[in-house]
Amino acid sequence: MNALTLPTRKAEEWRYSDLDALATIWPVPAPTRIEVAAGEASHQHLLQDASDGAAAVHDYVITIADGARCDFHVLNIGGKLGRVTFDVTLGKGSHFELNGAIIGGGDQVLEIISSVTHAQPDATSGQTIRSILGQRATGSYLGSINVARDAQRTDAFQSVKAMLLDRTATANAKPELEIYADDVKCAHGATVGELDRQALFYMASRGMDPATAKTLLLKAFVAGVFDDVADEAVKAAFEAAAIGRLEALV
Repeated sequence: MNALTLPTRKAEEWRYSDLDALATIWPVPAPTRIEVAAGEASHQHLLQDASDGAAAVHDYVITIADGARCDFHVLNIGGKLGRVTFDVTLGKGSHFELNGAIIGGGDQVLEIISSVTHAQPDATSGQTIRSILGQRATGSYLGSINVARDAQRTDAFQSVKAMLLDRTATANAKPELEIYADDVKCAHGATVGELDRQALFYMASRGMDPATAKTLLLKAFVAGVFDDVADEAVKAAFEAAAIGRLEALV
């Protein structure tokens, strides 16, 4: 695709996006490139909180050298369109960890798109995504794990769970595996559900108001996504932003 050509829904990675919002900022800036040197560790984070009605696209190209590690945390909550993409290549014995949450309402379209390539043996990766969507929001995770022919002893997983607060909200989950090696351990899973009515009834019977009960259950749903953020200030900012967005939805 020409860098100046606006994508269409024929491209799988743009199938669920808001192309009208995208057109207002097209062409988007070049991807941010992150290179983690052999044996090093990198901790990255992104709080995507664009203003109402705006569009925001954040693209990352990440190369992780032999024996290195990259941990990336993302909270995607802002804008009419909020899109975050990852193109990751792993070296021998390296590791990539992606922990992300999508929280949206109104007519928002929020997306996390990832392509993780295990190019060398003995590398590992994990992707954990949690989405909470209300009103007419659309939240999408499209992620692929690609294992090269020589990337033996790969160990990778994707865990995708979405919670719909309204029947008019939409969650799209499309984890994919493309494996050319024969000695690998790869797994993926995706679920979409609603708040537990029995749990809400129980909490109401103990005198808890509906909004507080829903917020507590939703906090529990995304619990753990940001637990291992190394920087305490960043962790606090993520948690405050997530709680604020949840309270606005319920």
